[in-house]
Amino acid sequence: MSDVQALMDTSQAPSIKVVAPVLQGNTSVSANGQKTSTTIYGVTTAYAPMRNETVTEGAFFNDQQVNTHARVAVIGPDLATTLFGRTTNLVGQTLRINSQTFTVIGILASKVAHPWAVLTTRPSFLLPPPVTGWSGGRATPWIRSTSRCRCPVGYGASAQISNIMRLRHKVKVGSEDFSVFSQQDILQTATSITGILTIFLGGIAAISLLVGGIGIMNIMLVSVAERTREIGLRKAVGARTRDIMLQFLVESSFLSLMGGLIGILLGWLISLIIGQIAASSGTALNPAVSWNAILLATLFSAAVGLFFGIYPARRASRLEPVEALRYE
Repeated sequence: MSDVQALMDTSQAPSIKVVAPVLQGNTSVSANGQKTSTTIYGVTTAYAPMRNETVTEGAFFNDQQVNTHARVAVIGPDLATTLFGRTTNLVGQTLRINSQTFTVIGILASKVAHPWAVLTTRPSFLLPPPVTGWSGGRATPWIRSTSRCRCPVGYGASAQISNIMRLRHKVKVGSEDFSVFSQQDILQTATSITGILTIFLGGIAAISLLVGGIGIMNIMLVSVAERTREIGLRKAVGARTRDIMLQFLVESSFLSLMGGLIGILLGWLISLIIGQIAASSGTALNPAVSWNAILLATLFSAAVGLFFGIYPARRASRLEPVEALRYE
């Protein structure tokens, strides 16, 4: 908490607006004859507005409860269902965290981040020495800056935090015993992961297109071989080389296009099924297939057929009429 007080000093960190200290770890929680392992967060009143947390029942902590380290807790909806079998009429119920009794004063609104969490005003309960069943313990102050800083590198909120922590912990640059992450850092990490997944999926798609294109080319080569006499007859009655070539290019493109349309239909059905499963489980996921994606897939599938149909079409168009008519 002394680090938190130093970070809230506007003379040292003018870019920092709010600091919400958090101490978290995993331990067992029991109530109503049920027991499970979950994440415990020791927080202050600054945590709820910082993280945009709301409650569907009861209330969040007040200053008096925080200052007196009252044995009260706010729990997530999934944890409430596991322990009590419901998410309503739970204010005043009690639960035990490592043999210590806490009173439930609120139920968190459904949120991906904390469906199983327990928020409590007693961070001292989570501090060493560790108690039986307690695993770890990590201090993470959430910090909101006054505004998006456009100042030179090394003068923003992250730099101010790092400088304060180095002075307080008496460590040098490169040997810090703490880490500072901004939303931009998290966004860059997520973007990097997304980029890797995009390349990976793109590679799979490219291999699939290559295999499909080779398959189309083989089919068209077989078709040329089976229709050699037909090609010779057409050329004998006046069909030009480009007419034969156009015929086989159209056939290969149509074959690929039909496969693409079937794939688009299957993709749409799969996304619809995923959306229905997500809706039934209460997950905020709404898959959507855009018209741009459909148009791109349609054109690309036709282009694949056109590209891999060039060789069979050229081979068919170059057949000599006399030799083709004599072909058995």
